[in-house]
Amino acid sequence: VDKCPTVGNLINTAFEELCEADLIQPTFVTEHPVEVSPLAKPHRTKEGLTERFELFCYGRELANAFSELTDPVDQRERFEVQAAKKAAGDEEACDVDEDFLMALEYGMPPTGGLGIGVDRLVMLLTDSASIRDVIAFPLMRKDEGTASLLDGE
Repeated sequence: VDKCPTVGNLINTAFEELCEADLIQPTFVTEHPVEVSPLAKPHRTKEGLTERFELFCYGRELANAFSELTDPVDQRERFEVQAAKKAAGDEEACDVDEDFLMALEYGMPPTGGLGIGVDRLVMLLTDSASIRDVIAFPLMRKDEGTASLLDGE
């Protein structure tokens, strides 16, 4: 609880720790907090939430989708919050993407995104606990006692 600076972060952490692993049947989790959805459009009628969903099956996330935020002022504010989190040591936080912000300022049309990784689907089908077990590129795998390209070494 001490590591959750906002209610949205607390809700997200509670969900990940207490619920995620128990979602065995295909389940769509919708309306994520703004604090954990830096690229998603705010919900049209529910303040503090976003137009985002994730698909879970067998306790694993298979897909992530959302309506893209197209307001450059709101997006800059969210990026700046993310950059501050990254500077404070949050490994999942992102930097300010000036190129993306410039595209928004020019007028990006309403868009949406859906990410369904084949690797995650293969994890489900093969009952693999780690994405490294199913990754298609051997050089990305980390064997015991050796470095991986994912380690930056």
